[in-house]
Amino acid sequence: MSPVALLITTLATFLNIYMVLLIIRFLLSWFPNINFYDPPLSILSQLTDPYINFFRSFIPPIGGIDFISPTLAILALQLAANLLTGLGSQLY
Repeated sequence: MSPVALLITTLATFLNIYMVLLIIRFLLSWFPNINFYDPPLSILSQLTDPYINFFRSFIPPIGGIDFISPTLAILALQLAANLLTGLGSQLY
């Protein structure tokens, strides 16, 4: 395996792991009793909120419910991971 293919595979794996963190954050946001300032969840919030806030700057929450920006964030990340995976498979 070439170093470039290894780098692309590593980046695609990182994006897939980050996508799982985004999905967990998105699902946990449905529960109003969860405090994202508690230590275990504060790490998740610190990792995912800057990326989601980028999409929130384009599409604000509608009626206090924010489904669109996390969905767009996950779709953009999935697209990038799929492009990297396709590029990596061509380099083998």
